[in-house]
Amino acid sequence: MPQQLRDRVFIIDDYDLNVEERTGTYVLTEDELTLIDTCASPSVPFIKKGLEEMGFSLDQVKYIIVTHIHLDHAGGAGLLLQECPNAKVVVHPKGARHLADPSRLIAGAKMVYGDKFEQLFDPIVPIPEERMLVKTEGDHLDIGPGCRLEFWDTPGHAKHHFSIVHPPSNGIFAGDTVGIRYEQLAKDGIDFFLPSTSPNQFDPLAMQSAIERFRSAGFAAIYYGHFSMSTIPEEALVQVEQWLSIFVDEAKSAIAEGGSPAELADKLMKQVKIHLDALGVPENHKVYEIIQLDLEVSSMGLMDTLSK
Repeated sequence: MPQQLRDRVFIIDDYDLNVEERTGTYVLTEDELTLIDTCASPSVPFIKKGLEEMGFSLDQVKYIIVTHIHLDHAGGAGLLLQECPNAKVVVHPKGARHLADPSRLIAGAKMVYGDKFEQLFDPIVPIPEERMLVKTEGDHLDIGPGCRLEFWDTPGHAKHHFSIVHPPSNGIFAGDTVGIRYEQLAKDGIDFFLPSTSPNQFDPLAMQSAIERFRSAGFAAIYYGHFSMSTIPEEALVQVEQWLSIFVDEAKSAIAEGGSPAELADKLMKQVKIHLDALGVPENHKVYEIIQLDLEVSSMGLMDTLSK
């Protein structure tokens, strides 16, 4: 059942990678029913079921906003759009052409995920250009009385990434640009956040700028693609900032030593385990499987960027 986070803000669990509370689709129940992020196509049935449980039909959906075009955020948008006849997909200008022709997205994901690609992402359905709405820095979208969304250009994680300011909750839908939140630990009373530095457009300086911009805005809530809402934005941003520095330093060392992304991921995991062990997290906690995958992908992005 979808979870209500704020007035007219809900989250549907997408069961990304068949993992609970890994990736979410946000539902804004304003006059213009709006979704934010879809995850990959295997998650579309969960989104449809969630909307049905909330009492909405697919023809009521007006906007499907994708924070960026990585497949775990936008891969299912084309498939879902086929069943939402009155909807448009809202996308960053640098992402629109890749939704219309996803061949490069598919090739990039196959490089990262290899043989698992079809199981994780198929099908990837192209989106007609006439059903896209491009938004960039400073643009707005009115979806209901007192709910004018504002779009911020927030590269760092990817150049095709924007974040969406939500004035009614003094919050922002951040996608991956200021990191990942681990709901599995939050349920144990531990607030833990890591940067997401995946290939191939990671930019540490742009990510740091996004962190500083979020901090200056004084938001009351950050809504993460992975996963759910934090009501302690300053603590979240401090953690991501600190880990970003560690990630970059370790990556520079790994490159100097001729190491591989896998070796870098192992080094980062050791540091994470030391940190979480000090907070009382047991070694067999299920969160480590998720963190391991995140660190493997982030290590690819770190070494790709810092080797250039």
